[in-house]
Amino acid sequence: MKNYDELKQKAKNAAETIVDVSTEAFKVAEAKLRILAKKAKLNADSTREKAQIRRSYNEIGKKYYELHKDEPAEAFKEVFGSITESFTRIEAIKSELEELKNTNVCDECDEDCCDVTEEAESSETTNAASPAAEPGFAGEQADHKEEEQKSED
Repeated sequence: MKNYDELKQKAKNAAETIVDVSTEAFKVAEAKLRILAKKAKLNADSTREKAQIRRSYNEIGKKYYELHKDEPAEAFKEVFGSITESFTRIEAIKSELEELKNTNVCDECDEDCCDVTEEAESSETTNAASPAAEPGFAGEQADHKEEEQKSED
C-alpha cells in the first residue's frame, strides 16, 4: 500500500506542477498578447495620423496651386507645369470618352468601322422602354442566333 500512496503523491505533485507551469505560461502569454494588442492599436493610430497629415499636405498643395498657378515661384514652376499638362491631358481624355460614348460596334463585323450611331440612336428612341434594345442584350443575341439558324436551314 505504501507504494500506492507514494505513487498517488507523486501523481498529485506532478499534476500540481503542471497546473503551476500552465498558469505561469498563461500569464506570460496574456501579458505578451496585451502588449501585441497595444502595439497594433498604436500602429493603427500612427497610420491614421500619418494619413491625416498626407490629406492636410494635399489640401495645402491644392490651395497653394490654386492661389499661385498663374505666377508660381521659381522652385515650383516645373511641378506646376506638370500639373497643368496633366489637366490638359485629362480634358483630352474626357473629350475622347465623350466621342466614344456615341460610337457603337457593328454587329456584322465586330468593329467600329461602320457608322451605326444613327441607326442605334433611332432604335434607342423607338425602343427606349425595352431592355432588348440595348446593344449586347441577351435577348437580342438570342434573336440574332435564331435568324442565323433559319437562314442556314
